[in-house]
Amino acid sequence: MEQDYEQFIQNIYKATNIDLHQYKETQMKRRLTTLKSKHGFSTFADFFIAMKQKPGLLDEFLDRMTINVSEFYRNPSRWEILKSTILPEILKTSNKNSLKVWSAACSSGEEPYTIAMLLSEFLPLKENMILATDLDQNIIEQAKRGFYLEKAVQNVPNIHLDRYFQKKDLGYQLNQSLMKSVTFKKQNLLADPFDSHFDLIVCRNVMIYFTEEAKHQLYLKFSKALKPGGILFVGSTEQIFHSKKYNLEAEETFFYKKII
Repeated sequence: MEQDYEQFIQNIYKATNIDLHQYKETQMKRRLTTLKSKHGFSTFADFFIAMKQKPGLLDEFLDRMTINVSEFYRNPSRWEILKSTILPEILKTSNKNSLKVWSAACSSGEEPYTIAMLLSEFLPLKENMILATDLDQNIIEQAKRGFYLEKAVQNVPNIHLDRYFQKKDLGYQLNQSLMKSVTFKKQNLLADPFDSHFDLIVCRNVMIYFTEEAKHQLYLKFSKALKPGGILFVGSTEQIFHSKKYNLEAEETFFYKKII
């Protein structure tokens, strides 16, 4: 069984450049064993052969490993701090009427669109204001459609719900002005290079799935990608201990400023 799973990891890396060694083994192995068994395969070797033959299986694998669970204004109190404290300070120190913002591991788009709504309270919406990236191309395509079920929008303030959403069928459709403010791209955080000079990077609820070494490498990369004084916003279970070794310091809980 161990050799079967190890060979699967190697095959996945060769085929997709995704290194499963950088994910917590117990969680990932349990999740993928369940997926393998669901489709009736007794070994990971047989499962990988089927994935090469059926693209839908590879898509389901990516969906299972990336845990695409999201909603607008997830953990609302954190977004309130971003709005009331962090963004005004960034805008004050940047002394410009636009910001360079990145939503990393953006899933189905609720996070970058939430950022866009918050920014619209300070700046006019423009095309390509926010970069949003994810490993899963299918979930990116879903995000680009901008359609969400009612449950996803339950925390959206009424002023933004009225301004940016239109009730449609069983959910809500985002309007074009907000959608055009976000640019979606496929990206493997663990393998691909990062852009630089970001004022704000939001990466929430994904680091918990990585090994300690993978987290260490990512925090180094995020720090290098920030401009001096830029902010990294992490998830509510992802406090960064010893942040100074990444040239970061706590600005607020779960918000870290790159030390100038």
